[in-house]
Amino acid sequence: MLGPVIGDLLPSCVGLALSPFPIVAVVLLLATPRGRTNGPAFAAGWVVGLIVVSVVVLLVAGGADDPDSGTSTVMALVKIGLAGLLLKLAKDNWDKRSVVGPPQLPKWMDTLETFTTARSFAIGAALSGINPKNLALTVAAMGSVAQAGLSSGGDVVAVTIFVVLGSLTIAAPVVAYLVLGERAEGALTTLREWMAANNPTIMMVICLVFAAKLFGGGLAGLTD
Repeated sequence: MLGPVIGDLLPSCVGLALSPFPIVAVVLLLATPRGRTNGPAFAAGWVVGLIVVSVVVLLVAGGADDPDSGTSTVMALVKIGLAGLLLKLAKDNWDKRSVVGPPQLPKWMDTLETFTTARSFAIGAALSGINPKNLALTVAAMGSVAQAGLSSGGDVVAVTIFVVLGSLTIAAPVVAYLVLGERAEGALTTLREWMAANNPTIMMVICLVFAAKLFGGGLAGLTD
């Protein structure tokens, strides 16, 4: 049934959407001289990265809907491993909360004004597809889709919903900037500053919540 699968995807969609650094990056890109091309390119890269990883996981996890299959056991172990990764990320972000001073952004963000359209696309794809937290959430979400044993059409619908919902916070600033122009700058600046300042706390909470969810799902898969 597609309904329960969509319900199971929603938490992962929220975890993806609440990705502080990608949101900060797209807002900063929009403020550069090439913002009208680089911002959409970044958002397009984000979407493509999610689609590629989602499709690859679904292909690899084929047969996971059979509880007695080796694939089902492997997916359960993968979920437990991802839970451990998210716990490590949660601890790292907990440690960052005690750092005094302005929030530390990745050094590559200092070079955003020099970005080409191609590089903006590549960074967007990397942040959605191979960023550890987002990769873990995507693998877990698509593992759940694979275990549901949907038809090909159902898989397409599930991936589409996952990508659309997981991309809302990246696409929304781009649409707001393209439609409203300078009138959106104040709101986007406020969003950027708040996400940057609260990045460790947001990431810590997301990682802890999903670590518990993945660990529970992995244990359930091993004991079925």
